[in-house]
Amino acid sequence: MSALRTTRRGYLDWLRGLAVLIMIEAHTVDSWTRLAAHGTEAYRWALIVGGFGAPLFLFLAGVAVPLSAGSKLRRFGSARPAVSAVVSRGLEIFILAFLFRLQSFILSPGSPVLTLFKVDILNIMGPAIVLAALLWWAGQTTRGRLVVFSLATLLVAFGTPFVRQSHLVDLLPLYFTWYLRPMNGHTNFTMFPWSAFVFAGAILGVLLEEAREGRRERAINLGVLTGGAALTAASFWAAWQPAIYAHSEFWTTSPSFFFIRVGVMCLGLALVYFMTRRLDSARGFTGVMELMGRESLFVYWIHVEMVYGLLTKPIHHEFPLVLTILAYFGFSAFLWGIVEVKNRTIGPTPFTPFTGRRRRDESARQPLAA
Repeated sequence: MSALRTTRRGYLDWLRGLAVLIMIEAHTVDSWTRLAAHGTEAYRWALIVGGFGAPLFLFLAGVAVPLSAGSKLRRFGSARPAVSAVVSRGLEIFILAFLFRLQSFILSPGSPVLTLFKVDILNIMGPAIVLAALLWWAGQTTRGRLVVFSLATLLVAFGTPFVRQSHLVDLLPLYFTWYLRPMNGHTNFTMFPWSAFVFAGAILGVLLEEAREGRRERAINLGVLTGGAALTAASFWAAWQPAIYAHSEFWTTSPSFFFIRVGVMCLGLALVYFMTRRLDSARGFTGVMELMGRESLFVYWIHVEMVYGLLTKPIHHEFPLVLTILAYFGFSAFLWGIVEVKNRTIGPTPFTPFTGRRRRDESARQPLAA
């Protein structure tokens, strides 16, 4: 039996750990850097790098959907319980989104009650996972699932400018419009285009779910490396062509920017796959990244309030960018230390939405768990 059939895909955890570090960078730079530095080129590049954190989390959540559903399909012999389990996880994530907002509301008093309904990444991830699970079911076969996920990705990515401008959105209750169109102070993310990252990740997840042998998985990652490079180059070229929309912004609604990020993430995933295979003996290095990836929910849950809340209020918008970057490295090491202490005292986090799975004891891990 191939080793891949009995071990976890650690490179996905490694990449998720990288997403954690990018997320922390985005938040610390945004919260701690002086406002006077916000117009500098260095600050803009820091934001561009930090902007890959959320897409990467959503992309990897999408990868996990077919892996998780496929594992349960083999276990139960039926697609219905597999889909039901993944749908339940998506709904749990949606509930966690409101619990997270409730925590912020309590720990940082003075905010309006309406902030409890602010749309953040978990509000989008949960429903997107539910939809991805239903699309996986509808696809029936590997080819069918690749088709439906590809169509869903294209529909959302290319439909975003139309949804943002549609008068039909105005007919919806205000709370629902926040999930479709940005509103200052009430939305950090919207279903269009952010859910498309989940569907794009699910395309890769379908391919990886079929690769239950090492040689096949290596071939798929070679294809992902080549395809990611081609997609990135083609999207950059498309970004310089005349716009096909009457109203579209490159950084928010442009399909070109969406596919640039997808291409870069595909490149990153394949490169991490090959890198971790070469660094397999350096478990100290790879182990830290995988740990941060497996504990992504816990780190997300505690660090946002630390960065934006009362605990660090005296340094909000007080640091020059260089000092913020230095503080970021120290803060990341501090969070890693907290994770280590937590795991040694109370154990690993039992559930993490960024992986889309429940934790089990090491000896009971499922083959190729995501």
